[in-house]
Amino acid sequence: MADRGDIDRVREATDLVDLFAEVTKVRRSGRSFMAVCPFHQEKTPSMSLDRARGLYHCFGCGEGGDVFTFLQKTQGLEFTEALESLARRAGITITRDPEAARKRGRRDAAVAALRRAIDVYHDRLKRSSEAGPARAYLRGRGYDIDLIEEWKLGFAGVDWDTAVKALRTAGVDDRAMLEAGLARRGRHGLYDVFRGRLMFPIHDVRGDAVGFGGRRLEEIDAQATNNPDAKYVNSADSIVYQKARLLFGLDRARGPIADEGRAVVVEGYTDVIAMHRAGVKTAVATCGTALGDGHFDLLRRFTEQVVLAFDSDEAGTKAALRSDDLESPFRLDLDLRVAVMPDGLDPADLVQEGRSAELIEAVESARPLLEHRIEHDVERFDVSGPEGRARALHAAVAQLKRVNDDIARTEYARFVARLIGVDLDTVRRALGTRLAGARGNGAAPGRPLDRAEAELLRVVLHNPPDRGDVRPEDFTDERLRRAYLAVADELADLDAGTSVDLTSLEDESTAGLLRSLAMDDRPLPDWTDLERRLKGKRLDVEIDALESRLASLDSATDDHSAALRELTELQRQKRALTQEPS
Repeated sequence: MADRGDIDRVREATDLVDLFAEVTKVRRSGRSFMAVCPFHQEKTPSMSLDRARGLYHCFGCGEGGDVFTFLQKTQGLEFTEALESLARRAGITITRDPEAARKRGRRDAAVAALRRAIDVYHDRLKRSSEAGPARAYLRGRGYDIDLIEEWKLGFAGVDWDTAVKALRTAGVDDRAMLEAGLARRGRHGLYDVFRGRLMFPIHDVRGDAVGFGGRRLEEIDAQATNNPDAKYVNSADSIVYQKARLLFGLDRARGPIADEGRAVVVEGYTDVIAMHRAGVKTAVATCGTALGDGHFDLLRRFTEQVVLAFDSDEAGTKAALRSDDLESPFRLDLDLRVAVMPDGLDPADLVQEGRSAELIEAVESARPLLEHRIEHDVERFDVSGPEGRARALHAAVAQLKRVNDDIARTEYARFVARLIGVDLDTVRRALGTRLAGARGNGAAPGRPLDRAEAELLRVVLHNPPDRGDVRPEDFTDERLRRAYLAVADELADLDAGTSVDLTSLEDESTAGLLRSLAMDDRPLPDWTDLERRLKGKRLDVEIDALESRLASLDSATDDHSAALRELTELQRQKRALTQEPS
């Protein structure tokens, strides 16, 4: 965990406007600045920059944050990396945790060992006689020398310690080899993890070498490999390699992904290379594991749309995204889509056959994941008859029930009704729940904020000297109540006239709402008028409660008489309030 003092010093020393001016057009607007948003396509600036607070918020797409968030989202950095980058920029020396520094040293040594191993494997592929089958395989796939150089492909020697010997000669120590996952220790010393395989170097999002994927070649004696039954062997998790948070090719693709607003996930290393050869520079792949939250977190740094490009038999999709994670597009706020490859071929096969145009068309016409799944389930039934339609509907509804977003569920209910040939009410009854549009407690997604309560929260965030008492129950809009509670503790400790700090909020949806209110540059409403409204709302609540209590009391009792007197007084206060001058 970074030192809080370091974080504050770096934030104060960093000019948010200067940061934005390096990547987009910025102009002054009143007390703040406006910029063309770098996170979505627009011509008219809708990104508001608050230099004093170090906050930005786009009123077009909703993106927002502080100086650290900006670097994280534009450069794909972790928070600590963004902090270190801005500290260097500001000339600030940040506090170093000795244990963290030691770990960083070990990591750096492992990365250096992996960089050297890339050269060793790459040189063997080009020059070694035992790599002949690997070179023949690549020629057969259309890989020329330039492509091999571009991706730094390599070959692991067949002998037990080929790489170990070469790395020792290059000055790499045994500990670095072990921690990099390049070697293991046996009875007779270190031996190579990868043997007799075509090697694909894997880099993290920053471009650091972190591991390898090794492909078995049939032409090489299976006894020479460490796992003859596995087509691919990947580096084991280590100090530098965590497969659940790695995507092959993301170091190359992150720029194009951010520019195009879309990432394309394929199944394997050769598919990524094929996609890039075809001009789809946004392609990435997992490293021998299923897509999970860690991969989605990586991709969400650069885009909200992810296309899964697998073969048409659905097996690839199920392998990469577990069916019980179907709600992920809504939970993670991602637009997940599926691109079905023509004739069930993978991208590498399509490119090899000269069908790149079809590959690109499949990606461009990708359809929403849930829509694809529903159609796949419905296709199993004959919907020309009532029994088939009923079975198809039950299968489709099983998918719909996993969608927690009311608006999305309503739209997909309409899609299911059209697909199966039933009316919307039939789908609703099958779901057994009310869809979006039904009145319920709290604010539904997309419902406008309560205007008066939003204005109240604007005043709260600016904390003017004349601001009076505000309570959570003053907010009936649940979103605004949550937002108020997120800053209430800090507000209680602030001096009047000091604005609330919005840079350390964990919940992004709440933080975005608070930023949009705090950075609204309209004049603040008069507190006297707001206070009158607050008193009126509170009196209404008390009057309603007393009226309910009176209805349950015996009119001949003292309790009833006391409650009636109290009600009369509250009603008098409400009348007096409405008669006060505005």
